[in-house]
Amino acid sequence: MTEADQPLDEPLDVLLRLLDIEPLEETLFRGLSPDTSVQRVFGGQVAGQALVAAGRTVESERRVHSLHAYFLHAGDPAIPLIYRVDVTRDTRTMSTRRVTATQHNRAVFVLTASFMLPEDGLAHQDPMPAAPDPETLPTFAERFAPLAEEFPSRRRMPRPIDLRYVDDPPFLAAFKGESEPRRPDSQVWLRAAGTLPDDPLLHVCVLAYASDMTLLDSVLAPHGIDWTGKSAFIASLDHAMWFHGPFRADEWLLYDQHSPWAGNGRGLALGSIYTQDGQRVCSVVQEGLVRRRR
Repeated sequence: MTEADQPLDEPLDVLLRLLDIEPLEETLFRGLSPDTSVQRVFGGQVAGQALVAAGRTVESERRVHSLHAYFLHAGDPAIPLIYRVDVTRDTRTMSTRRVTATQHNRAVFVLTASFMLPEDGLAHQDPMPAAPDPETLPTFAERFAPLAEEFPSRRRMPRPIDLRYVDDPPFLAAFKGESEPRRPDSQVWLRAAGTLPDDPLLHVCVLAYASDMTLLDSVLAPHGIDWTGKSAFIASLDHAMWFHGPFRADEWLLYDQHSPWAGNGRGLALGSIYTQDGQRVCSVVQEGLVRRRR
């Protein structure tokens, strides 16, 4: 059997191996990238690996309730990322960790994550917004079929996350010539493309990985920007998540996204994530660099 005849790994298996970072010391880990042909490491990958590193230094009973991260430099996919965990706080109910990812002797990413023992308390939430059933929506491949000839390499890209856009994302609408301004909103259903182990930390890390995939779509919506035509440069600057309750990342989650502001070469996006039965399980905020290419 030749190399070309070897069966391809399932995309979710690739993601799980990606998140299974290698321990070097008690608070030092090494993570790899799955695709060395791209120009920079996907931000969700670094966030997910850093959160795994933090979680492996905390008692398993303590669950992640928030993370705050800054993307400092583009990651190089050709060499490993080294994650160093600083044990910042351990109290009776809470733990805080700071993780620094380095390459080429400089920090490329920093993350602070807080963990807490579950407890009862006051509870309320905004109602889940209306959205069609995810099973009635086109798959990612079906939605992006118009771009298949334009970006043939994307056919071979691993898709560990099953994404179902409610409407065409703004860059695809722009590619089709639909340049009318739209509201700064976007909705997508997402789930892992397969069954995950029961480890709660893994489900949080998979969602952290997925949360960086679509959030800046809402920033683009009012402006008709087609980044597929290289008319814009877009990159995550910082990213924050608050986890409100238990969920499974291999079951459908609605990611409702809105951009309240853009200016000065940046755009702000807010995300709310719900289970199918309407429970809000996560809130997300991201600021991204959004520049028109000259």
